[in-house]
Amino acid sequence: MAKRGDSPSGTPCWVELLTSDPGRSQEFYGRLFGWTVEDPRAEYGGYQNFRLHDVRVAGCMRNDGDAGVPDLWSVYLAVDDAEATVARAAERGGQVMVPAMDVMTLGRMAVVVVVGGAVIGMWQPGEHRGFGYVGEPGAPSWFELHTRDYDAAVAFYRDVFRWDTHVVSDAPEFRYTTLANGDEFLAGIMDASGFLAAGVPSHWSVYFGVDDADASLAATVDLGGAVVNPAEDTPYGRLATATDATGAQFKLVAPNEAMPARPPAS
Repeated sequence: MAKRGDSPSGTPCWVELLTSDPGRSQEFYGRLFGWTVEDPRAEYGGYQNFRLHDVRVAGCMRNDGDAGVPDLWSVYLAVDDAEATVARAAERGGQVMVPAMDVMTLGRMAVVVVVGGAVIGMWQPGEHRGFGYVGEPGAPSWFELHTRDYDAAVAFYRDVFRWDTHVVSDAPEFRYTTLANGDEFLAGIMDASGFLAAGVPSHWSVYFGVDDADASLAATVDLGGAVVNPAEDTPYGRLATATDATGAQFKLVAPNEAMPARPPAS
């Protein structure tokens, strides 16, 4: 497995499921990815952590419906100073949903709405360092922003989160920029203005690694989920989109000939 220690500043470090039925979601992901659940501590309001091979890989909290948002997966970026990052976000047109706040001794969090409408969280680690595995079966593997305001979004993440951005393609039919840390690519921004359906806001997507995308899609349906986009081969692996048992959308990425499985970590 590829273990992740401390995530570099500005890079995805945590994913979180907002679900209307935590028990059903826990069973779904437990059977699909082999996750287990930490016993929730009362002082954290019932917040639960999913574990893979006894290492934290994602969070889960109840969606009580008060905010009027559907069940969904969200992404948090690592920051060195949550308060300063929130200030930069506000200066550059971001809307602050949750100001920087302490989560006891675990860390410091905030949530902002980026220009273009997508929501992004930030996490200043304390005792909780973020997910412990990345890029492997059952673990978060890729993080992608679909936005209607591509140029503004790229500038926002570069200026606010200090992204080292690299343009993959700037053709009219495919505009894509990645976040890099040295030779490693960690997240992407896609111009989705040509295909996002009316009423669907700009948003982040989480890809989870699997050994076999087709088999995982079949298991998703058996567990009460649904197929949104069937598996297809791409230069970046065999990709698919699905919804879980309560309707939260997620993506799958499996090795293929163009992007074979990486060798096991030594």
